[in-house]
Amino acid sequence: MNFYDALPTVNAVLNGTAALLLIWGLVLIKSRKIDAHRRVMIAAFSVSTAFLIGYLASHAHAGIVYFKGTGMMRAIYLTILWTHTPLAAAVPVLAIITLNRGLKARYDKHRAIAKWTWPIWMYVNVTGVIVYLMLYRSGYH
Repeated sequence: MNFYDALPTVNAVLNGTAALLLIWGLVLIKSRKIDAHRRVMIAAFSVSTAFLIGYLASHAHAGIVYFKGTGMMRAIYLTILWTHTPLAAAVPVLAIITLNRGLKARYDKHRAIAKWTWPIWMYVNVTGVIVYLMLYRSGYH
């Protein structure tokens, strides 16, 4: 296995890690642990940035990988992919704006956008792992 062959698995682990960090960050802010929340959300952003770099490298090397399943499995896969893809494109912009507002202590504006950013970011991370499992671990590759 070469470096590029390992990237899809590494990327899925990064997505899963980012999802866990998002959950932890939510728990921390609900507990009013602002400094810990800030550190965990910066970590989530960093992990997501590493994912994006790995994702782009993987696709630059391998190109498009097609799901070869049929029937209901294909319909499920495509439904997930069709919701995942546009939301994934929005996450970097939303995350940067949200993080920026939080770091600049513009908490009212941070909270307002975080209510949208968090669930979209979480959905993208979870469905990213599901897409990986369906594409690389289901036997339909």
